[in-house]
Amino acid sequence: MAEEHHAHKDAYSMVLDAIDEGVFLPGDRLVESELAERFGVSRTPVREALQRLETQSVLVRDGRSMVVSSLDHDQLGELYVVRGELEGLAARLAAQHAAPEEVRVLREMVDQDMKMLGQPRRLSRANRRFHRQLHLASHNRYLIQQLEMVHRTMALLATTTFAAEGRDVTALEEHAAIVDAIESRDGDAAERALKAHISKAFETRLKNVAGDV
Repeated sequence: MAEEHHAHKDAYSMVLDAIDEGVFLPGDRLVESELAERFGVSRTPVREALQRLETQSVLVRDGRSMVVSSLDHDQLGELYVVRGELEGLAARLAAQHAAPEEVRVLREMVDQDMKMLGQPRRLSRANRRFHRQLHLASHNRYLIQQLEMVHRTMALLATTTFAAEGRDVTALEEHAAIVDAIESRDGDAAERALKAHISKAFETRLKNVAGDV
């Protein structure tokens, strides 16, 4: 099954997914030959994938090796500022342009995710899926491209805020409020709800980093 899964994905996606899922953490050294063996591909596409991830600052070079990047306090803050502004715009545009079917899909995602409470890793993956669907509902290809770059950098955050006590319930309630505003075609409310959601996630992450949760 794993070989079949890998056959339909390129080396770049497989390495990025592994970082995103916490298989490789910030500071981990990635060895070309080991990755090729792990993913069942030749070393050439792995080498190209690592070079591409380096240009995107997901990896940094340490001598002859590639290491998964880490974010300092300032970078974390800068990332969340940009994420809040871009995702807020995506929510506003989704309120204007999302098809009724897209709104229903977002609603169903929230309902399904409520069944995953207490499972932070599963919720983290579901959260990425929800935000991706919201981005697509904006129907603005340039905004979607920028948000993909932001979410690639989010993969460098080794922990999920869904592990913080009570955050899973409140985060999904925030998702529901965002969908309510989009369904009501209220762009102002959708943008406010999305920005408040990102702000709360940032606050939770800062507490997590500080060891308060």
